[in-house]
Amino acid sequence: MIAGNGRFPVLALEAARKAGMEVVAIAIKEEASPEIEKLAARCHWISLGALSKLIDICKQEGIRQVMMCGQVKHVKIFSSIVPDWRLVKLLASLEAKNTEALIGGVAKILADEGITLTDSTLLLKELLAPEGVLTRRKPSSDEERDIAYGRRIAGALSEHDVGQSVAIAERACVAVEAMEGTDAMLRRAASLVASEEMGGKPLRLVKGSRRRQHLLFDVPVVGPQTIDVMRETGTTALAIDAGRTLLLDRDELLSRANAAGITIIAG
Repeated sequence: MIAGNGRFPVLALEAARKAGMEVVAIAIKEEASPEIEKLAARCHWISLGALSKLIDICKQEGIRQVMMCGQVKHVKIFSSIVPDWRLVKLLASLEAKNTEALIGGVAKILADEGITLTDSTLLLKELLAPEGVLTRRKPSSDEERDIAYGRRIAGALSEHDVGQSVAIAERACVAVEAMEGTDAMLRRAASLVASEEMGGKPLRLVKGSRRRQHLLFDVPVVGPQTIDVMRETGTTALAIDAGRTLLLDRDELLSRANAAGITIIAG
């Protein structure tokens, strides 16, 4: 497992333990939680730019399959982190540095070394969102119209691999997620709808999976923190892709959503 940030890799390792599986973790120093080390059979820590070291560890461990679990903030690729020669060569070869191109390029390099990426959700299939309304409250007619519009916008953006989420208010796209992540995008959207011009309109969050045929990387994730930010920003509805979005700490997530009067629908 290549472990990034958040609860995703922690829950995956806990599931592996329950299933009696041993997983070797390769944890990203700039992203992963120290908890990873306690749950993995063995844990190696590497810097984000150390692609060669990643390959060396896989060879030393006899690893032929890896799964990518947890987020690695795309913006960190452009930070002060120093990439090794393999990553420098890859970055120079890319026409675009979006997620599909970047992780796709890494996947190809790994494949050339006999290492294949496997389904990121392999250990957490039971956490994938089922179809339908997941909360006590169903979307209102206004929310349904905003969600339908948001799905069209998110679908169009997926063609360009821009971001996973959009914030909608009254059939208008208020904000589009790029490198900043969903939480920052929602806070930006809230500052816009709070303006005198927009008069404090409620937001709806539509989170898409880019309609890929695979779940190898960049799988959409929703957790209790998502609900907290929605409540903070006046976001009343969340639409996600059924079977392609992970619901982390689901009971707590739904409890917070119900308490806040937020509706969640997967379709």
